[in-house]
Amino acid sequence: MADFKIDDTVDITDVVCPVTFVKAKVALEELDDGQILSIKMNDGEPVQNVPRSIKEEGHKILKLMDNEDGTYNLIVQKVGD
Repeated sequence: MADFKIDDTVDITDVVCPVTFVKAKVALEELDDGQILSIKMNDGEPVQNVPRSIKEEGHKILKLMDNEDGTYNLIVQKVGD
């Protein structure tokens, strides 16, 4: 994670799809363009759906890291509207 300056983090491990994407999207909306968000999520549906949905919104996926405990951290850069 040293390659990026994380501006904010959101933990969505306590919610299920589709709320996972909604929480991630709200966190992204609170950032300025170019800022970086780290999203902690569970393996399974969130890892399959959240990155795809964020990419469809036009944001840039920088990295997906396996925490090797059943969770992942998705590093996303906000891209302006």
